[in-house]
Amino acid sequence: MSGPNLDTEQLDRYSRHVIMDDVGPAGQAALLDAGVLVVGAGGLGAPVIQYLAAAGVGRIGIADADVVERSNLQRQVIHRDDDIGRPKVDSAAEFVAGLNPDVTVDRHETRVTADNVVALVDDYDVVVDASDNFPTRFLCNDACVLTGTPLVHGAVYRFEGQTTTIDGNGQPCYRCLFPEAPPEGAVPDCATAGVLGVLPGTIGVIQATEVVKLIIGEGEPLTGRLLVYDATDMTTETVPVAPNPDCPVCGEDPIEGIDAGAYSESCAIPE
Repeated sequence: MSGPNLDTEQLDRYSRHVIMDDVGPAGQAALLDAGVLVVGAGGLGAPVIQYLAAAGVGRIGIADADVVERSNLQRQVIHRDDDIGRPKVDSAAEFVAGLNPDVTVDRHETRVTADNVVALVDDYDVVVDASDNFPTRFLCNDACVLTGTPLVHGAVYRFEGQTTTIDGNGQPCYRCLFPEAPPEGAVPDCATAGVLGVLPGTIGVIQATEVVKLIIGEGEPLTGRLLVYDATDMTTETVPVAPNPDCPVCGEDPIEGIDAGAYSESCAIPE
């Protein structure tokens, strides 16, 4: 779809967007024209996919190699008990189809690796990092910086969550914030440490909000800022992040491509 021409059903479905001066028919048409890759269909990916589909993002790519497990259902709200054992990309696509027929889902039943990340990222307008491990986070960051694709990052741990947006133009990237991953085993995953079931919903909705803002060109995205949320006392803190001129990805002497051997648990880029 091109331009602000919406049919009768779309004017009805998206009426609360259309009546907003900041969105309007043109903004809704931009959402319908957009393609967003969501890396991970778990705790964070579930609310991101849900709200992007409801908002009318026309093409959503979902990259995830896992199947639905019973322990997922406490927080991964697009999957059902009947989906246990199914690929997450399949149950997620089925959920989207039932929510909004305007949305096409690209199923990428694969792990994001150094071999496929650039091709995946380069086919979309925005990427959402909803992964749960440092190698994938660094891969998403590096590929997005290299291809000039905006990236919305999120992470959750127990009662705490964080999110930031990486959009180039001299703004810092994820490696400016975390130059290297912590030592293996230093940060427990949610299977070991746990995560409050509602927390990924809070952070995921913020990520989805950032994506919509980027697509319609309204508001101030979280570029150069890390939003930190603590559910125990319902506080948020916005931490400024400065570009690192020595960053190996976005600095003054950046890498030229993705090195397939550089993304072990250490996530270090070779000298």
